[in-house]
Amino acid sequence: MSSTLSACEHLHDVQYFTPRDVNERLEAAKEQCRLRGVRFTPLRQQIYALVLQTNKPVGAYDLITKLQQMRTIATAAGDKEEAQKNVAPPTVYRSLEFLLSEGLIHQLTSINAYVPCCHPRAQHTAAFLICEQCQRVQECSSLPVQEMMSFAEQDAGFIVTRSVIEISGRCQACQ
Repeated sequence: MSSTLSACEHLHDVQYFTPRDVNERLEAAKEQCRLRGVRFTPLRQQIYALVLQTNKPVGAYDLITKLQQMRTIATAAGDKEEAQKNVAPPTVYRSLEFLLSEGLIHQLTSINAYVPCCHPRAQHTAAFLICEQCQRVQECSSLPVQEMMSFAEQDAGFIVTRSVIEISGRCQACQ
């Protein structure tokens, strides 16, 4: 991770995407993966779409449940190819790891859940403000966050491979 990562000076809600936003994000992710030469498989696309569509941080087992529900609907609709596939937890976790490595999502370790990245094409360090009451998550990629990473790397000689900064509390709407 480099100290020259992008930063912005405001908060981003990482939830509440419209269907059009979801489609645009999926298309952008497909293009990003094509340019990088990595496979954005149908399962990875489904999982990314579910993370984008969920209005709160979503856990791996919630994603498995949603995928199973989608496959049950496919069975009822007569889509035998889609319906016959089982959803195995390791497969979902591998897809989540792929989405993390491509910078499309973030993992919130304190609540063991995933949220979309506000800047999926720009490598950056972020801090997350997590409302304990409504589960709203805001991503902050500001200069102070970047300065903390620069201090770790340049002053302390620490090589950062991954960082997650999370602050829990109550958002303005819940106060």
